[in-house]
Amino acid sequence: MGLPEFWFLIIAVLFVGYFVLEGFDFGVGMLMPILGSSHTGGDDKVAPDDPEADPDKRRRALLNTIGPVWDGNEVWLLTAGGALFAAFGGWYATMFTAFYLPLFLILIGLITRVCAIEWRGKINDPRWRKWCDIGIGLGSWIPAILWGVAFANVVRGLPIDADAQYTGGFFNLLNPYALLGGATTLLAFLTHGAVFLSLKTSGVLQEDSARYASRLAWPTLVVAAAFLLWTQFAYGNGWTWIPVLIAAVAAVGMLVATQVRREGWAFLFTSIAIAGTVATLFAVLFPNALPSTLNPDWNLTIDNTSSSDYTLTVMTWAALFITPVVIGYQAWSYWVFRKRLSVGNIPEHHGLPSLRVSSK
Repeated sequence: MGLPEFWFLIIAVLFVGYFVLEGFDFGVGMLMPILGSSHTGGDDKVAPDDPEADPDKRRRALLNTIGPVWDGNEVWLLTAGGALFAAFGGWYATMFTAFYLPLFLILIGLITRVCAIEWRGKINDPRWRKWCDIGIGLGSWIPAILWGVAFANVVRGLPIDADAQYTGGFFNLLNPYALLGGATTLLAFLTHGAVFLSLKTSGVLQEDSARYASRLAWPTLVVAAAFLLWTQFAYGNGWTWIPVLIAAVAAVGMLVATQVRREGWAFLFTSIAIAGTVATLFAVLFPNALPSTLNPDWNLTIDNTSSSDYTLTVMTWAALFITPVVIGYQAWSYWVFRKRLSVGNIPEHHGLPSLRVSSK
């Protein structure tokens, strides 16, 4: 294995880590309007004075499940983007040109979500918190869909000419295969988030989360299976059946685990299913980096877009020293904040004074 192949593998691993870890963050954000309400969705009743009936406390409990880890999960994306820029400059340049608008929307969504999460509790005003909740939702829904659309288009290929220039438009990206990819990541992250919440909460909130996880598991399995089979038959080869089968078996395990309410196993299976799906996309792409739909001779490959051996060597040594520290720190943070949360643990809201201005 040469250095270009090694860094292609590293970038694939970084995106696998990002989608697995940030996936449940997106899921929590998308589920906030549903699970954050006082309605349980079941036959169990909640007294009006019970903390479980307080929508604001429920939403704060949901946010607290990802509060210690969500920003660390985004480091995987920053690292993947930096590695892509440094190791495969040609791939990075053409892909960012083609996906300028989708990636811009993803960036706006991520920024909006960051601000909404950080600022939500700063002002004691229901209207302020409502707008922050909208920001968290939009900042979760938009990337959850567009990441699938973008990666599906990378696998499918783009109209790239002999000068490695993208010659298509925005609507070239909205093809059936790419839209199915967007639906796959959307449903996968929703299910992953619901399973994560059922693992990290207790009481009625846990029951609600487990109930939604079991409901989401079926459509997720069907849509993901359709996307994986389309990917394999259209772009795969013999050995790429391996990650496809791993993802498929994990998806079935996720379905079973959510139905019998085994949260730990369900989270493991959703993680493996997402990892297997992302691994499938990179596996069917190799050795290409970005295929051209105009002429196969114009494909961007890991060889014709890679940086010099010196650059890749320096990057490799830096990664060998830094990566274990980053992974170790993140694992430690997950261990420290491993316990379940309940709505009853959430204190009364204490923020800055309300923004409301007196009419007097």
